Formats: sequence, C-alpha cells, structure tokens
Amino acid sequence: MQVYRGGELAQAYAVSTSLRPPSNAKGSLGTPLGLHAVVEKIGHGQPPGVVFKSRVPTGRHFSELGEEENRGNLITTRILWLQGLEPGVNRGGDVDTHDRYIYIHGCNHEDRIGTPQSAGCVLMRNLDVIELFDQVRTGDQVWIGA
Repeated sequence: MQVYRGGELAQAYAVSTSLRPPSNAKGSLGTPLGLHAVVEKIGHGQPPGVVFKSRVPTGRHFSELGEEENRGNLITTRILWLQGLEPGVNRGGDVDTHDRYIYIHGCNHEDRIGTPQSAGCVLMRNLDVIELFDQVRTGDQVWIGA
C-alpha cells in the first residue's frame, strides 16, 4: 500500500489482500477494485492487537484467545471502513464495498502479511495500521488496483 500526499509518495506498507481473485461482487470474498473512500474510522485509542467483533472492541488481545479462535483472520487494532465511489463498479447493488464490510484493518497473523490471506479486506500489521489511521481522514480516497 502506498500513501500519497500532494502527489508525492509519503509512505509505503506491506499488506495482504484476498485469498481469492480480486472481485467487487457480493459473496465473492475477493478484494474489491477501484476508487474508494474511507467513510468511517473505528478504534481510536485502542491498544495494538485488540480484537473487534461487529466493529466493537472486545477488550481482549488476540494473544489471549485460544488456538481455535485465533486460527482465522481477526479484525484487530483499527478499522478503516471503505465505501466504493464508482456506481455499478463498487457502489450499489451486488457490488457495494461498504455493504460487504470491506475494511483496512490490523490482523492477528502479521507473519503472513505480504501473502494473500483475507476474505476481501486489506490486512496490515497492527503498528502500521495505527500509523495509517492517524494519517488519514474520513473522505480520503483509496485506490485498489490489481
């Protein structure tokens, strides 16, 4: 992931996207392509590694969970909820990024960052997502390309 300010590259982060091919379709579990915006920032002030359920912090760090609970990809640390900006491509109907709950968020498998592993979201290391969260504003645009 690359962050630009004033047309200049300001920061780059390693991320993971979907295990499946990119797709904007509901139910595809693919990372949606195209122009998006950050429409909600969730988790300000939460400690790194805290697990979220339904966008609410549980108060538990992923390391406190059992092996079974920790096996899958958890939503941790911060959430940047995305909304598609292209009607018919990633907004509205069966291609709506927001309705698919597509986020940029921290994860519990940081050792796998850089390899496909999500169910559509963009996964980041926990300290990286805090840094990004503190830099972006609601309304900032996000381009997701193949």
